[in-house]
Amino acid sequence: MPYIRVAVALEEHGPLQQKDLLEFVAIEQPTMTALLTRMERDRLLVRRPDPTDARARLVSLTSRGSTVLTKAREVMLDVVEETMAGVSKEDQERLIRTLQIVVRNLSDQK
Repeated sequence: MPYIRVAVALEEHGPLQQKDLLEFVAIEQPTMTALLTRMERDRLLVRRPDPTDARARLVSLTSRGSTVLTKAREVMLDVVEETMAGVSKEDQERLIRTLQIVVRNLSDQK
């Protein structure tokens, strides 16, 4: 699951420096470094020198990473369909709004 947040951010925003990726994924630097190392090992992303900043590296998805992200999304959609079976659209939307409030409240406590 942690891979998905990184992969989505890279897919949506293109190659990013690690410091920018931290903002989109909202995890701590040491956790991000370990996560990127595992994802690179699994050939889901690559880190290359940033041509505009010699000290930085750009992180980007590989084609394998994009394929894995697509499959993960399909699985997640299937799970959502199964778990929401019999729940009205109105109740689903209410649940999402409520969970968004909970997440915001938790984020504010940091």
